[in-house]
Amino acid sequence: MKIWDVIVIGGGPAGLNAALVLGRSLRKTVIIDAETPRNNVTLFSHGFLTRDGEKPQRFRNIAVAQLKKYKTIAKTKDIVKTITKQNDLFFIETKSNHIFQSKKVIVATGRVEELPDIKGLQDVFGTSVFVCPYCDGWEHKDEPLAVFGSGKTIVHFTSLISNWSRDVVVFTNGETLKRADKQELIDHHIKVVESPILECQSKEGKLQSIRVEQKESICRTAGFIMGTGKKESFPLPESLGIKRNERGEYETDAHGETTVEGLYVIGDAKHSFTGLVCAAGEGYEAGVKINQALVNEQWASIK
Repeated sequence: MKIWDVIVIGGGPAGLNAALVLGRSLRKTVIIDAETPRNNVTLFSHGFLTRDGEKPQRFRNIAVAQLKKYKTIAKTKDIVKTITKQNDLFFIETKSNHIFQSKKVIVATGRVEELPDIKGLQDVFGTSVFVCPYCDGWEHKDEPLAVFGSGKTIVHFTSLISNWSRDVVVFTNGETLKRADKQELIDHHIKVVESPILECQSKEGKLQSIRVEQKESICRTAGFIMGTGKKESFPLPESLGIKRNERGEYETDAHGETTVEGLYVIGDAKHSFTGLVCAAGEGYEAGVKINQALVNEQWASIK
């Protein structure tokens, strides 16, 4: 069975950029990608210099096309079922019953959104309701905005959204805010609606209003969700013994290597959200770190 230098799980900006660095470093690298990216619902990607406003699918197509000239890089559409490590080699089994072996592994599978159970929210998510204001705030500046959320970070998140518009209404969907948090929002001229949400009303993906219990519909043309309950697309097997931090994220060093030597977690698979530029940057750093590790191993073996 062929032994790859590196297996990259996930074909988003983090995984693709890692593969590019490794392929250019003459490392035999295979990308295993399910081709179900997190930003599939997004019409346009923003904040990536030279690619601002690009459609996500076109962004991926350009990246994949550029990788094809490197004979050291292969790509396959598949879903990873499990990872095990025996001695110094990783074994990866996929849904199509293929087995891959490698010296190093990068997990860059991102996360899956779990939206609040609100009627009509799915119809506007990614088109006029978003997660990241840095990605989509500019396009909806000065509009009447909704913030969906509650909890201890609601004031922080709402203050961030207010950077793009002063007309902000917080919808807690039946949750009661702490008195101090609610008062702070009111003091900043932000309305708080704690009634359960009945429906996000829209037309062709464009949010128009939000209907709540015992109140008339409140006009909003866009919104931001404080938390989507996102979960890892590929939770690593507990048998590997990877440690997590206090936020539940995998513990890694500055370059993405976990407590399991040779296993890296980068991009949204490591963080809740990184954005295109940061994810690609983490891929670059992981690629450099892995190549240096392989160089060191080869150098030490020749004595």
